[in-house]
Amino acid sequence: MCNDYERNVTWAQYRAAMRAAGISMDERQSELDLPQAADVRIGDMAPIARQSGELVELAPMRFGMPPTNPRGGPVFNFRSEGRHFANSGRCLVIASAFYEFKGTSYPKTKYRFALNGVDLMAIAGIWRAGGGNQPDAFAMLTTAPSADVAPIHNRQVAVLLPETWRAWLELSLPEPELLRPLPAGSLSVEVVRRGREGEPLLI
Repeated sequence: MCNDYERNVTWAQYRAAMRAAGISMDERQSELDLPQAADVRIGDMAPIARQSGELVELAPMRFGMPPTNPRGGPVFNFRSEGRHFANSGRCLVIASAFYEFKGTSYPKTKYRFALNGVDLMAIAGIWRAGGGNQPDAFAMLTTAPSADVAPIHNRQVAVLLPETWRAWLELSLPEPELLRPLPAGSLSVEVVRRGREGEPLLI
């Protein structure tokens, strides 16, 4: 699943998108709160957008929540189907694209998925407060793959259209209406690295 995403988002792009979505931001923040990154991987610190009172703020968190099983790895993707998130910390994972990988041996072929027609995307996420000296952490929610992702992977992160960002933060719509595959053609896909087994055909 998605263990790597891109955040080449400028402060101006983020600010304009949030305003267009009808979201009141914390105006004390700036581009320093939204550093750009070509790759954000498990264990990295990254800003997520979360509700803080009447405003939405960017908060730095670790990508990957602590495992529920001490022998398990960090929880970076969380299956959304059949679950309710009213009592969860909901957030928007700000990204310009996400990556998926295909192949049976390393290095695998790396695919980049971006949302057509906009400068950035928001992936539905949940976050939990860190315990002890551990930072707060987040995970991305997943859903069934859209027609754009299905040739590459059998799951995908839940990408939210801008008009649903506020609804996810406030949970003003039922989860199934928000956390679902996007229509075919919503995502563009390109190969950014050819794997050991060659470049699979894009369907």
